[in-house]
Amino acid sequence: ILLNIHNMGFFPISAVIIAMGIFYGGIAQVIVGVMEFKKGNTFGTVAFTSYGLFWISLVAIWILPDMGFAKGGASEPAFVAWYLILWGVFSFFMWIGTWGKSYVMQFVFGTLVLLFALLAAHNFSHGTEIGEVLGKIAGAVGIICGGSAFYLAMAELLEDVKGKKILPY
Repeated sequence: ILLNIHNMGFFPISAVIIAMGIFYGGIAQVIVGVMEFKKGNTFGTVAFTSYGLFWISLVAIWILPDMGFAKGGASEPAFVAWYLILWGVFSFFMWIGTWGKSYVMQFVFGTLVLLFALLAAHNFSHGTEIGEVLGKIAGAVGIICGGSAFYLAMAELLEDVKGKKILPY
């Protein structure tokens, strides 16, 4: 949600987004993925570890050039677009994996596929007026996707804590 507030143009990339990307989006999701592995949940393992590592790699793409670890400097926007396309393809197959699961989970992964497509298009058209518009649309879709994922997490948490379904999902 925070990154997509940035994508809509409200705030620059800052320590807030970088810290959340490393620690909550990244490390915490990898830990949850390992926990899902222990439960025998292949989908949860792949989803949480993969997207956790996505966040860590995304932050690395942003900060490694400033730390002197990327010889060519910052990545070309078109190359970042290809990175996002690959994540979109991965997300498409994860979305297929949600079929038969909750509608909210299907919605989360479906909007994630759309988000990666929009972000890739935004990067391909970097520096143009259409690129700016695509970035803002991607931000709105990302907020919806992230908000839906947040809702799903809370619905599942409350069901586990209360022993019954509190929020529909």
